[in-house]
Amino acid sequence: MRKYIFIVFFAAFFSHTVLAQSYPNKPIKMIVTNPPGGSSDIMARILAQKLSDVWKQTVLVENKPGAAGSIGMVYAASQPPDGYSFLFGAQGSTIVTPLLSKVPYDMAKDFIPLNLIATGPSVLMVNAASPYNTAQDLISAAKAKPDEINYGSGGVGTAAHLGAEMFNNLAQIKTVHVPYKGGIAAINDLAANQIQFSFTDPAPVLSFIKSGKLKALAVTSAKRFPLLPDVPTFIESGVPNFITVNSWGTYAPAGTPAPIVRQMQAGIQKAMTDPDLVKRYAEMGFEAQNISADEFKAFLASENARYGKLIRDNRIRSE
Repeated sequence: MRKYIFIVFFAAFFSHTVLAQSYPNKPIKMIVTNPPGGSSDIMARILAQKLSDVWKQTVLVENKPGAAGSIGMVYAASQPPDGYSFLFGAQGSTIVTPLLSKVPYDMAKDFIPLNLIATGPSVLMVNAASPYNTAQDLISAAKAKPDEINYGSGGVGTAAHLGAEMFNNLAQIKTVHVPYKGGIAAINDLAANQIQFSFTDPAPVLSFIKSGKLKALAVTSAKRFPLLPDVPTFIESGVPNFITVNSWGTYAPAGTPAPIVRQMQAGIQKAMTDPDLVKRYAEMGFEAQNISADEFKAFLASENARYGKLIRDNRIRSE
């Protein structure tokens, strides 16, 4: 019996090792839970291009938006655990949404963390014709008209949703959430003056700001944002303790063999050091990350604890 167990174990180990040595030998699919055109999609496509160069195989981006990321998350979790499909996951669907409500996936059981990809702040946006020129203008109006001012986000549990709810709680105001199927839809409605404000990643709104359709009131970083140097932080705007960053990471389906996981992590880590990728991410307002697998796991644990506490303390609930 012991001999049989050893043979089975050795055969499995040998097959996984051989598989890893030949990996990858066909195109790879990167699943994005956001629609085309947003920050997650843009970053994923830049990374896919660099990974295609690293792996000498085509890396295809497949968008699976909807249900605050749950559709894409379930789809990614159901892929064969062979290294030829992996998730490019935003903070909302991988960290925040599971803390806010019951979701049809389990990050601990359904996914293996691969690499932290990028971090970046959010910016508070209003229409260019809005009477609000500072965060305090908006706060004063919201206090005078509770539950009358609305904001848009890419869906329940997204970074934009949580950012606005944190803003509500820290500024002690009440505003109404209008969820959209993706952040771009919310920004388009903000530009059309259909909603009053929104929190968003910088990349999708820089062109709106330059064209005079939108204006930025404050950023969630601890220091001023390099691409919007004239926009104050929330701390400068009189909202203490409002510092938060968005994050993006990659994840393999649970069950992916360890040798393949290491190959994927090494390839992604190499791509993240590409000077062109680092530059293009910076131009979008994001900081490319290049940390170890253990450091990524520690980051996820810290973010889960931090957002869990914020959600509990501020009684934030999904809609």
